[in-house]
Amino acid sequence: MESNSRRQGRRVVVTGATGNVGTSVVRALARDPEITSVLALARRRPALEIPKVEWDTVDLSRAESEDQLTDFVRGADAVVHLAWRFQPTHDPVVTWQSNVLGSRRVFDAVARTAVPALVHASSVGAYSPGPKDEPGVDEDWPTDGWPDAAYCREKAYLERVLDTFELRHPQIRVVRMRPGFLFKETAAPEQRRIFAGRHVPGNLLRPDLLPFVPDLDGLRFQVLHTDDAAEAYRLAVLRDVRGPFNLTASPVIDAHTLAGLLDARIVRVPRTLVRTVLAGAWRARAVPASPHLFDAVLRLPVLDSGRARDLLDWQPVHTSEDALRAFLRGVRKGAGEDTAPLAGRKIG
Repeated sequence: MESNSRRQGRRVVVTGATGNVGTSVVRALARDPEITSVLALARRRPALEIPKVEWDTVDLSRAESEDQLTDFVRGADAVVHLAWRFQPTHDPVVTWQSNVLGSRRVFDAVARTAVPALVHASSVGAYSPGPKDEPGVDEDWPTDGWPDAAYCREKAYLERVLDTFELRHPQIRVVRMRPGFLFKETAAPEQRRIFAGRHVPGNLLRPDLLPFVPDLDGLRFQVLHTDDAAEAYRLAVLRDVRGPFNLTASPVIDAHTLAGLLDARIVRVPRTLVRTVLAGAWRARAVPASPHLFDAVLRLPVLDSGRARDLLDWQPVHTSEDALRAFLRGVRKGAGEDTAPLAGRKIG
């Protein structure tokens, strides 16, 4: 006999619903006929109107959000936890309060109300340093992160929190998504602000203004279109699966791939030189991306996504190059969406 939730449709709650991943996940869920309603939560209410989607606000960094979360998730068939704060990188206490303590509040609300499924946005950044060669490491690779980078440290810590959560609540189906870097056109303004700051002109990413791409030791990373990641989240909500899933697309991005996309030449540059320049700019608060995150990116392992293909029947529609092209278009055009994180503005 089918469960009541399946006969009547499913209700899903999504935190962090106005960001890069959230806007794609909310739309993917809303399009699915098995899902009758989506409660989309964010710190600020957007002007977006999406069928089957109701919006509400919550600030996970605040202790009083615990009661709100309990009310929001009660009766849900699944909670998709995407909320994440990348800045301020100079004040890791602020991001810890929002990302780690906020996530624990979400997990506690799921446990208190016995929500059947929790789908959590982990990351390639949770992984310990590893090999850069294909086919890549699977989900058993250690998730201790790169300890100097707050982003990696927080993602890795939450992996340990979920280890304990699963032992205490075996009746709750827990899924951990570990994607590579996620890009889409309308998220380009958010990502430019996160990594380069608000005042970097999008026109600087014109090929004629980028004559070379630096070739650095360790510069190999994986990229995925955000909409493809959202499809994996939708499948994880609906299918009876548990555990972690790597999410990546091909090819692995390196200096040669970047040079081809930007029609630029490759120049070998010492890694220490780039880090020194970045560290100086970060200390001067000229750029928000920390040198510690730079260190982490150059050490991230290449991932294998075979488990997602096998258990979710998931396959990315876009190549990693497609995703980067979408990002570059978005930066140059000032693309965006009608949400606070994704508000687009062409600069320069």
